[in-house]
Amino acid sequence: MDARLFRFLPTAIAVVAMVLAGASALAATPAELLAGYTAKAGAPAQPERGQAFFNKNFGREMGFSCASCHTTNPTKLGRDQVTEKSIKPLAPAANPARFTDAKKTDFHFDLNCKDVVGRVCTPAEKADILAWLLTQKP
Repeated sequence: MDARLFRFLPTAIAVVAMVLAGASALAATPAELLAGYTAKAGAPAQPERGQAFFNKNFGREMGFSCASCHTTNPTKLGRDQVTEKSIKPLAPAANPARFTDAKKTDFHFDLNCKDVVGRVCTPAEKADILAWLLTQKP
């Protein structure tokens, strides 16, 4: 093998390691995400408040609540009220893939909060909702 190739091998290994580290930095557990939202909120999460928020109709033109698509029982399949596509259960106990990617979780919180609430949800609201979802068992 050409000796010049060996010069670049350590650099290539370092690049691969950085890429892999970056990918794993997005991986999370629901408990880790909850801890992050709680820390940003500066107060403990309140599951009861999360349930109330989840079921509240915010009076927007579509008249939706989170439960409109995710159902009042987030361990069950939901249905998007606009596209009518099926939505996998939101509760992590019923769908272990939920809340395991910080970037994806923030994206969906922001998107859905803007549609349902009319604004981005606060860290306290996210913490409350996630705390409540973690209490749900199939």
